[in-house]
Amino acid sequence: QPPHFWEFIHLSLSNPVHLFTLLCFSLQCFMNSILQCLSNTHSLRDYCLHNCHRRDLNNNSRTNTALMEEFAKLIQTMWSSTSSEAVSPSEFKTQIQRYAPRFVGYNQQDAQEFLRFLLDGLHNEVNRVTVRPRGTVEDFDHLPDEEKGKKMWSKYLEREDSKVVDLFVGQLKSSLTCSHCGFCSTVFDPFWDLSLPIAKKGYGEVSLMDCMRLFTKEDVLDGDEKPTCYRCKARRRCTKKFTIQKFPKILVLHLKRFSEARRTSKLTTFVNFPMKDLDLREFASDNTVNAVYNLYAVSNHSGTTMGGHYTAYCRNPSSGEWYTFNDSRVTPMSSSQVRSSDAYVLFYELASSSRM
Repeated sequence: QPPHFWEFIHLSLSNPVHLFTLLCFSLQCFMNSILQCLSNTHSLRDYCLHNCHRRDLNNNSRTNTALMEEFAKLIQTMWSSTSSEAVSPSEFKTQIQRYAPRFVGYNQQDAQEFLRFLLDGLHNEVNRVTVRPRGTVEDFDHLPDEEKGKKMWSKYLEREDSKVVDLFVGQLKSSLTCSHCGFCSTVFDPFWDLSLPIAKKGYGEVSLMDCMRLFTKEDVLDGDEKPTCYRCKARRRCTKKFTIQKFPKILVLHLKRFSEARRTSKLTTFVNFPMKDLDLREFASDNTVNAVYNLYAVSNHSGTTMGGHYTAYCRNPSSGEWYTFNDSRVTPMSSSQVRSSDAYVLFYELASSSRM
């Protein structure tokens, strides 16, 4: 690689060429792809490289900490190994299988589901809340929406508070409006990623904004779906709409290429997504917030559901250069090659306010 590529401000590594060592074949490609995306998540990588996770580990009797330890060791080995051999993640695989037995064996699994299980497992082991408070029901309905959202977020952090939450968790606002009396009720829920339906158009390409608009579009709940209106005290026709109340630092967007009813079908629609300056303010509950993102990793799925393969495209957090990760091979790539119809899970980082 060009010499400037190896200039690091915070790290002192004797042979950084192995920052791009791929995981060996003992790991399924769906794990490999997601681990490479997480390895290139700047803040999470540094959290592991500087052993900051150690101070957060829940070393009490109810919580195992082996998954976070092995994940951190794996990241450290990938970024500081002086060997030219691919890294063997056998201990990490053992721990993720203990946490989520569905990943035992070598069957192909869904990369987005693996990501959710992994982040949940890592979060549980470094949760700053060691004793969760008793669940209490509080009525925030009398508060303005913005204040209600903040209260609900604070209640969430009383139970779930970790570096993983700091990075990956946002808050979704769901508004339900009664068509009969006009009463609007709101619910605020945390989210770790957004699963976006792929908008169907008369041609083979849609934009990521099309998918976001489809995800947030107003839906009518009628017939058997009619909810009970809080004010009317009766089941009424309502409209439902999502907006984003709190944007996460790392926004994970999952493109719903696979049919939920039939896992045998896959959408190969080309979704055109921006590499820089993805502006999501139109989907915000309050459009004055910072909601501009830059892409840094993509988990790709090629082939069919019966014979598919996962790879990753990642932008190195230190150099800004893009690389293809394919099993135990890594190759430089042009940023112009990142967009493809294989894109499955997109990783975006919130642009800093100073850059904006």
